[in-house]
Amino acid sequence: MGSIHSSKSRPFASHHNNTVTPCTRTHQIGALALVIITFFITRIFDQSLNSCSFSIPTSGEYRSKSDVVRFSDSGGSIFWPQRGYGTHLSLKIYVYDENEIDGLKSLLYGRDGKISPDSCVKGQWGTQVKIHRMLLQSRYRTRKKEEADLFFVPAYPKCVRVMGGLNDKEINQTYVKVLGQMPYFRLSGGRNHIFVFPSGAGAHLFKSWATYLNRSIILTPEGDRTDKRDTSAFNTWKDIIIPGNIDDGMTTHGSRIVEPLPLSKRKHLANYLGRAQGKVGRLRLIELSKQFPDKLECPELKFSGPDKLGRKEYFEHLRNAKFCLAPRGESSWTLRFYESFFVECVPVILSDQLELPFQNVIDYTQISIKWPSTHIGTELLDYLESIPDKDIQEMIARGQKIRCLFAYTPESDSCSAFNAIMWELQRKVRQFHQSSETFWLHNRTIINRNLVEFSKWKPPMPLP
Repeated sequence: MGSIHSSKSRPFASHHNNTVTPCTRTHQIGALALVIITFFITRIFDQSLNSCSFSIPTSGEYRSKSDVVRFSDSGGSIFWPQRGYGTHLSLKIYVYDENEIDGLKSLLYGRDGKISPDSCVKGQWGTQVKIHRMLLQSRYRTRKKEEADLFFVPAYPKCVRVMGGLNDKEINQTYVKVLGQMPYFRLSGGRNHIFVFPSGAGAHLFKSWATYLNRSIILTPEGDRTDKRDTSAFNTWKDIIIPGNIDDGMTTHGSRIVEPLPLSKRKHLANYLGRAQGKVGRLRLIELSKQFPDKLECPELKFSGPDKLGRKEYFEHLRNAKFCLAPRGESSWTLRFYESFFVECVPVILSDQLELPFQNVIDYTQISIKWPSTHIGTELLDYLESIPDKDIQEMIARGQKIRCLFAYTPESDSCSAFNAIMWELQRKVRQFHQSSETFWLHNRTIINRNLVEFSKWKPPMPLP
């Protein structure tokens, strides 16, 4: 038997007598240079493929949560965390058509079809219309249900209810009727269906939400309703907190309704612009403003009649303080928190249960203050007065860099509330959705409890 060392004089010898050229230092340097060049070309190519400015850091760049949003002098970069999101946006969302399902029009225009979407897009609840319209024009929209990752159910329940288009009972009955006509809702148990509930009431606008939407994705600015309900409709596992709808005149790229004032020209230390509504925190602020009118402004606002405060006057008041106070009202969220970034006033959260959007990329300790609502008093004003203007200006500068995430601007704007919501929705996509009422066979055929194939399901489908 030959020795296993018999060819040691010919390293890497083949079965042929070919001479092997030794690896010289020149070869090593050339190989290293090729690796470096390839690395940088690949980086440039990857960046050009990513149409959204929410760039994803590589493993070497992903250092700590403090670097998720960079506040550098040369400009901030917003990184969407790679874990759970992917390296780029890749979604297919089916938007139900208003003529596709009997009853859906009532949730959009009221029982008589007389409510205009243009009237619903105005005010702090306009997200119900804006998100719908943006999805209809979005590159993420698909017209094929079978290839959709997610399904969007358009409805303007808050607007329809406020304008008398449907009452609470009719809203509830109409939602149940609509859901019973959606085979894909039944197929997944609602897990891949998206609903927008834009007001403080959240999903409670649909009285039976806990029965029918307890697995669905809910987009809402409201993370808490336990003040009036036994349970909150918001679930941190499946739902997404979204910003409220700020007046377009303040979020536009061009001239705004009003422009921010320099800190030195602001008349007040802090302000609160809102009605008392019998809420303890708001009443305390109003009393505090009477004691210290030179520090805290709490004007009596009129939202109707000849003394109604116009939108320009409202923002002129809001910009005239260094700190904008945001106490809770009927619910924990407040539009004032988002508005403050566009008049460059540091928001002070006085709502203990408030949930904030996009916490995967925004460190709110750098751009706002959260103060216990149980300590609203002179100690709050003393604390705010002790903060140097330099620190206030730095917080304002950081807020300028991320406030685009609170603006419902077109999808073409790489930094916008809409694109941020798309990133959050991407994490909700599942390869597989299990429902207690769907079953499958060895050949991947989906059937219901009566062994009927999915393609043969007939609406209305039974719901929980």
